[in-house]
Amino acid sequence: MEALANAGIYLALDVNTPYYSLNRASEQAVNQSYNEVYLQSVFATVDMFSQYDNTLLFFSANEVINADNNSFTAPYIKAVTRDIKAYIQARGYRDIPVGYSAADIDDNRYQMATYMNCGPDQVRSDFFAFNDYSWCDPSSFQQSGWAAKVQQYSNYSIPLFLSEYGCNTNTRTFEEVGALFNSEMTGVYSGGLVYEYSQESNNYGLVEINGNNVTELPDFTAYQSALANATPPSGNGGYLANGAASACPPTGPAWSTNTTDLPQIPAGAVKFFSQGAGKGPGNDGSTGSQAAGTPSTGWVADTANDTAAQSGSGSGGSGKKSGAALARPAVGALPAIGALALVFAALL
Repeated sequence: MEALANAGIYLALDVNTPYYSLNRASEQAVNQSYNEVYLQSVFATVDMFSQYDNTLLFFSANEVINADNNSFTAPYIKAVTRDIKAYIQARGYRDIPVGYSAADIDDNRYQMATYMNCGPDQVRSDFFAFNDYSWCDPSSFQQSGWAAKVQQYSNYSIPLFLSEYGCNTNTRTFEEVGALFNSEMTGVYSGGLVYEYSQESNNYGLVEINGNNVTELPDFTAYQSALANATPPSGNGGYLANGAASACPPTGPAWSTNTTDLPQIPAGAVKFFSQGAGKGPGNDGSTGSQAAGTPSTGWVADTANDTAAQSGSGSGGSGKKSGAALARPAVGALPAIGALALVFAALL
């Protein structure tokens, strides 16, 4: 992290691992997986990375909802977001934005966006991100469907960005980079993260890594050229500054969540707010958390009964959105975060 900081690189971090994460298999499974063993891992990760000034944001979860029939997991995703926000405050850390990275699922992506932004500040996300592979070169702002999405999210009041993009169905020239920095999008989107830095079997990589050797691939040069030709907006980019909460989404064919109540934090996790989480398990898969611990045993309203109040650590917020650290005027900096950070530094 210090080496990244010295290079001016910021980190967007998912606090979950394959073994310590929410289980979307069923309503019973997601409830069981929301337990104190899981939250200990999450909070220990927050402890570790909060100490670095170049930790830009935390993803509370990534692609938990990946179909039109598992939106029942949404309250648990929102509960984890609430818990992390309250833990950061209880431990006296600087404000670090917390939000969700959604899958490339048209059926319920917008519902999830509004759900994560509805209710009081204690439970609202500080930002919302989603993965989008609908622009496949050659394409255009209209043809890709991006114009319609900009219109759909035009009144969205928290920072919105692409946590993954870069369709590789055809040869990638990254035409969409120019659109992301264009005034037609900068009032709504705060940039995005190209998928992905190193080459894997899915052929999305910009570079090939072999031991300590890094070889630039053709997509690296294409992305480099796209960035060089993109001009970040001046001023605030035209972002929506009112910060008002969204209305919670109604139920429908692809959205089953019909309550604003959230799962109560598991009783065994309350002590972490005053004692700290201790050492985390990291990527240790010998035990995992999904079938461990004692899960949440009830639901609480998303108003006064937030996590911080349950833990005795305060009201959960002063009404100030910590998401201001990721305000949309910072659009020009956002391609430097997350998995693409090293690539962007090299391009500069």
